[in-house]
Amino acid sequence: MRFELPEDKKLVHEMVIPIRWGDMDAMGHVNNTVYFRYFEIVRLDWLSRVRPADESHDRGPVIVNAYCSFLRQLEYPGAILARQYAARPGRSSVETFVTLERTDAPGVRCAEGGAKMVWRDHGAQAAVPLPDWLRALVG
Repeated sequence: MRFELPEDKKLVHEMVIPIRWGDMDAMGHVNNTVYFRYFEIVRLDWLSRVRPADESHDRGPVIVNAYCSFLRQLEYPGAILARQYAARPGRSSVETFVTLERTDAPGVRCAEGGAKMVWRDHGAQAAVPLPDWLRALVG
């Protein structure tokens, strides 16, 4: 099943991720679990670039759901252009979306998916409001 990116989405980050030989399974294509790793890589790279250096890491994101639509097989060798989008900021959460395409086939999506990210106080193990700097980026 293919999902539609919301119209109110905002492109917040993109990066190139190499496909590693070890990403493939016995069938000769990238294992389905690795797509979620690619989503994690782009999400964490984005947050590490935009998060203020002086902000405490006592609070941060957790993922409460994640999904992926596998559209075309990815195979080694190659590289992926990962695009990270954000939309629908709530009190303590934001929806994130990712598209993956091979760099040698621009515009041809191989996978698309996303995750709901909730900001939480790790010590209290409770959701807290999104920080102002994040809300400004995705709002």
